[in-house]
Amino acid sequence: MRIGMMADTYKPHISGITNYIDLNKRYLERAGHEVYVFTFGDLDYSDDELHVIRSPGVPLMDTGYYLSLSYSRAAKHLLQRMDVVHVHHPFLSGRLALRYCRPLRIPIVFTNHTRYDLYAQTYLGLPDEIAEGLLRTYMPSFCEAVDMVISPSEGMAGVLRKLGVTTPIEIVPNGVDIKIFQAADGNCRAEFGFGREDVLLVYAGRLAPEKNLEFLLQAFNGVVETVPQAHLLFIGGGPLEESLRAQAKQSTAPHHIHFTGMQPHEAVAPCLAMSDLFVTASITEVHPLSVIEAMAAGLPVLGIHSVGVGDIVEDGYTGLLSSHDLAAFTAHMTRLCIDKDLRLKLSNAARQAAQKYAIEHTTRLMLERYQKLIEEASPRQQQLGVRLRTTWERFIR
Repeated sequence: MRIGMMADTYKPHISGITNYIDLNKRYLERAGHEVYVFTFGDLDYSDDELHVIRSPGVPLMDTGYYLSLSYSRAAKHLLQRMDVVHVHHPFLSGRLALRYCRPLRIPIVFTNHTRYDLYAQTYLGLPDEIAEGLLRTYMPSFCEAVDMVISPSEGMAGVLRKLGVTTPIEIVPNGVDIKIFQAADGNCRAEFGFGREDVLLVYAGRLAPEKNLEFLLQAFNGVVETVPQAHLLFIGGGPLEESLRAQAKQSTAPHHIHFTGMQPHEAVAPCLAMSDLFVTASITEVHPLSVIEAMAAGLPVLGIHSVGVGDIVEDGYTGLLSSHDLAAFTAHMTRLCIDKDLRLKLSNAARQAAQKYAIEHTTRLMLERYQKLIEEASPRQQQLGVRLRTTWERFIR
């Protein structure tokens, strides 16, 4: 089948959605399907894969996103030859899917990857009531207009329902190539300057305001006073990187906080494998792939009770979940640093729990849904074709 992935941004921008599309595209292609990515901007970027279709767009500062209200003529014509399209951003890409594909009865799948309510507060400074009101106006009608709505987690499905979405929502987890993380070599501590007795905490992801990283640093400063062999490693880059580096330098243990900067995705697995514990304080996640990757590498996870992280981490079994309280979070972090036996117990369970997110499994789930929609659409498309031919015959008489 021909599958069109529609996204507001793609490579070279690095994000969870970009990684998701890239990985799923590769596995769908291995299964014999043609997969095209339709996106905006970066027209001069040299893609290392086939079938990335870019249309012009206006860059939105340095966010990696581009603004455009249409595809190029060639992109539009190619998109309208797809058997199914999968939308990963509801606003620009979503509207274009409805505009270009709906009249031709091409099935449209939408996966909600993002807590748009919290992002609107963080980046646009909108009050809770306004952000929620805007989404209540937009999301229910958009979800009703597409053929299938997918949420990667039950928690995010609940958020959509609170926004007034009444259409059925299917739960399909985002997949991870867990074999890479299970097989990663963790014998690289010395290369980073860490010793065997150090307790290494790691965070991997964007260094951005919505990730609550200042809170994470504050908690670690409290831990290192009790556990002097503790070290915190940040893997990734982003708009908050310089601010976090400055905050780390002013902390009580500046030599215990480390930054790798932006890293290619393949470099993350060894860093996780050499660590003892994955930590995140984010409360804006939907289905954090970084948490699943850490679990696949055998790391227990410390997080906050919230949508996304709370859907993946089982408290007391694959990690620990804390309230969004600095003292409580610090206490949980300290406990995991001190109790090696607990870390080992959680590690074994985390590695096992990650199996259900294997990309091979989630790809099969998605293909089943694509096929179902295509089969349901065929009679409607045939009826549409008959009507178009009839109209044309009347016109040329």
